[in-house]
Amino acid sequence: MKLGKLKEIDIRKVFPHEQYDFSAWLAKQENINELGDTLNLSLNDVETEKFVGNYRCDILCKDEITGKTVLIENQLEPTNHDHLGKIITYASGLDAAVVVWVVASARDEHASAIEWLNKHTDDDLSFFLVEVHAYTIGDSEPAPQFRIIEQPNNFSKTAKALAEKGELNESQKQRLNFWNQFNDVIDARGNPFNKRKATTDHWYSVAVGSSKCHISVELINREQRIRVGLWIPDCKDLYDFLYENKDEIEKAAGVELIWDRLESKKASLICTYIKGLNFKKQDNYNELMNKAIDNVIMLKNAITPFI
Repeated sequence: MKLGKLKEIDIRKVFPHEQYDFSAWLAKQENINELGDTLNLSLNDVETEKFVGNYRCDILCKDEITGKTVLIENQLEPTNHDHLGKIITYASGLDAAVVVWVVASARDEHASAIEWLNKHTDDDLSFFLVEVHAYTIGDSEPAPQFRIIEQPNNFSKTAKALAEKGELNESQKQRLNFWNQFNDVIDARGNPFNKRKATTDHWYSVAVGSSKCHISVELINREQRIRVGLWIPDCKDLYDFLYENKDEIEKAAGVELIWDRLESKKASLICTYIKGLNFKKQDNYNELMNKAIDNVIMLKNAITPFI
């Protein structure tokens, strides 16, 4: 078998103009999705050239799962103090919760500055420093690649430390343990969807490509079962449309789903359950987690064509 050789090329040869070439390319949904996959974010509602006073940021969007505002500032050159100041100015002016600085190359002093910001801010504010490179194989078209240089502190490590100090109750410890193992299984299966950081919450959200709904895996230990469902927080019209296509969705899913319009609430739910959850008996965790992942994939594939 003849193998090609990977060759890096100057990113400016791929995108001569930062705004009209690179920012315009990145703002396309398929490309912003690639950046989101690298950062474990689900990015949508993309806006470009958003003004902050007399300045304008490159891209503003949202993380579909958390609803947080994400600011993306591009710099196709080595990092500098001017752009470091800009990202902080833009973040404050637009009330961004996630800041992504995409650069051609990161200087050590600026990587240290982003690391310092992540260490000295809480979980409500996150900073990413990302390099973009371009490669070819033989005569192939250039392929951009994102490389994380700095990112927010690992929440799971913080949560584990709290657990060891006795600052979490038993249920919180068990949920944190479950989600950490759940992420390991997602990794082992080749990341069929973006994983989220392990938390002490009883739910784990998965994006489906729309800000109107998301899939949630929920641990209901008191009922000894796991619920995998599509939550529609505030759009009865979407639920009604999906219900009109109930037979087709269930045929694609291969299971009979539970449909609940939740008449007295803003939210609606379409779900299925997995029996056997017991925090005190964990020998079936691998089986439960794989079933939950299977159900997420099944539900996502069945629902996505209709949203």
